[in-house]
Amino acid sequence: MPSPRNENVVFAAVVSSIAAVAAVPIALVIALSGGGTTVVLAALFALVPVGPLVACYLWLDRYEPEPRSLLVTGLAWGAFVATLLALVLQGLGGLVAGFTDTERLSLVAPITEEATKGLFLVLLLVWRRNELDGVLDGIVYAGMVGIGFAFTENILYLAAAYNGTDGAGPGGIEELGFTFVLRCIASPFAHPLFTAFTGIGVGIAITSRSRVVRVLAPFLGYCVAVLAHALWNSSTLLADGAGFFAVYAIVMVPVFVTLTFLAVWARSREARILQGALADAALRGLLPYDDIPHLVNLGARRRARQFARVHGGPDGLAAMRSYQQAAIELAFLHHRFLRGTAPRNFSARGQGFVDRMQAARPYISFPGAHGRVLR
Repeated sequence: MPSPRNENVVFAAVVSSIAAVAAVPIALVIALSGGGTTVVLAALFALVPVGPLVACYLWLDRYEPEPRSLLVTGLAWGAFVATLLALVLQGLGGLVAGFTDTERLSLVAPITEEATKGLFLVLLLVWRRNELDGVLDGIVYAGMVGIGFAFTENILYLAAAYNGTDGAGPGGIEELGFTFVLRCIASPFAHPLFTAFTGIGVGIAITSRSRVVRVLAPFLGYCVAVLAHALWNSSTLLADGAGFFAVYAIVMVPVFVTLTFLAVWARSREARILQGALADAALRGLLPYDDIPHLVNLGARRRARQFARVHGGPDGLAAMRSYQQAAIELAFLHHRFLRGTAPRNFSARGQGFVDRMQAARPYISFPGAHGRVLR
């Protein structure tokens, strides 16, 4: 049976290859949006919100950090694959159905863009569902895809604003600055927010006992994502654009705040899930009960790693990281077992985590404990 890490590498390699192919036409589209100076300037401005947004999602993902390769793959999917597929679908729809600009903005764009972004989450659900433990994971992966998509889209919008080809003004640095404030400062969360609804649906599907819910939840999440996106886009058509600010203040900000609270609540809920699952696992003899605080409490986890590095050097730190990571993954898997939603390969995966823990445990010692450490 291939290891989860090897399967993650294969998944990341395949999806990254697709993204690399999609990056070529996207690069051509960006290059055609303006001269070299314009594109570079637009890309630099579009890059500004990326770092803070990624940092926020990594903060949410601290209990069981998702594989960095998959998170980067999600960013690449959003930036290249989802963007390219959306452009192609919208272009074909315009040629075949003859959509007006209003229809394309308020209907076609939300449907196609949320579908192409959500496709990455569907691939995870089908191919790498073992990496999804619940709603928070769905939000994190959705956020990465949304950030990547927004980055590429912002380059195009910013370049058009600078060139004066967006129909909003004569162009230049003032128009670029206005678009930057509107898209990169005031609403950088838009695309991650929309796709989060699909991510929530995928997270619900992973943890549900009901087969109907497992099928319907991702689809309903996608539908809500489309509705939110359509409302956002349509608001720019109301009252000569003034409706955008009303929808922004009355609808989008409260929705964003609500989803933020949901994500933070889900993060704190993970601590309770881990505590309960590891306590039950300890009763079954899978790990020492006294280890649990150093696995669940984020501050204690960090201090344990510092202790391991001081007393065991790089090897001791590596052993501690391996033990903590395997224990957390075991906890989420054991929680699903206790809920009756364990995957079919539950026993093999669980035994693999236990084996990793047992291999590392003799070489680590927690602060305040006495044990063997690497020298």
